[in-house]
Amino acid sequence: MLKLGLNIDHVATLRQARYRDYAVDHPLAEPSPAAAAKIALAAGAHAITAHLREDRRHIQDADVALLQQLGAPLNLEMAVTAAMVDRALAVQPRDVCLVPENRREVTTEGGLGVSGQLDRVTRAARSLSAAGITVSLFIDPDEQQIRAAKAAGAPCIELHTGAYANALAAADRDRRLATLRDAAELAHSLGLQVNAGHGLNYQNLPRFIASVPHLDTLNIGHAVISRAVYSGLATAVKDLLGLLGWR
Repeated sequence: MLKLGLNIDHVATLRQARYRDYAVDHPLAEPSPAAAAKIALAAGAHAITAHLREDRRHIQDADVALLQQLGAPLNLEMAVTAAMVDRALAVQPRDVCLVPENRREVTTEGGLGVSGQLDRVTRAARSLSAAGITVSLFIDPDEQQIRAAKAAGAPCIELHTGAYANALAAADRDRRLATLRDAAELAHSLGLQVNAGHGLNYQNLPRFIASVPHLDTLNIGHAVISRAVYSGLATAVKDLLGLLGWR
C-alpha cells in the first residue's frame, strides 16, 4: 500500500515565527518538529520528511539531528550544493530528495531542472548513493526530466503534483492527472521508484491515487498540519492514512 512521509516543515515555520533566536531545545521554543514527528509516527506515518534549506528559514540543523535520533526513516530534502551534500553525508538520513531552491519563494515552487544540470546532479547522487543513502529527485512530470533523472543515477523520483493540486477547472485537473499518470508509467518502465508530493490534500488525494499508478510514497505536510490545528496531529495523520487504505 501507499506510504505516507509526513513533511514536518510547517511545525518549524510556526516555531521560527516567534523563537527564531532561540535554540531548538530551549524550553520556550515551541512547537517542536521532533515532538510532532513522534506523534505522527505513533499515529502511523511511515517516515518523516524535512527540508533543510540553505537559508535555514524553518528546519534547523539541530532539528535534523533530533529527527534522526527518533530512529524512523528520515527523508531530507535539500538543494544540490556541495555544502548540502556534505551535510547529508554527516547526518546519514535514509533518504535524500534533491530539490530546487529559490530564496524568494515561500515554499518550493517547481521541479528540479535535472536535464540542465545533469553533471552536478549526477555527482551529488553518486556521493550520496555511495554512502548508502537513497536519492530521489523532485521533478515535474516531464519526460525529459524523468529520463535525465534516470541518467543521473537516482533510483527514485518524486513527482511534483502542484499543478494538479492547484487546478480549479475540471478539464485542467483531468489534463494534469493524465500527465502525472503518463509520467509515472514512464518512470516505472525505467525502473525508477515513484513518489509524489506538493499540494496534495484530503480533497484531491482520492482521485490522484485512483488515477496515477506505481506510487510508493506520498510526502504530504501542509494539509496535515493545517487539519491538525483543528483536530490534533494524531487524528489528522490517521485521517490521511485512511485515505491511503491503512485501517
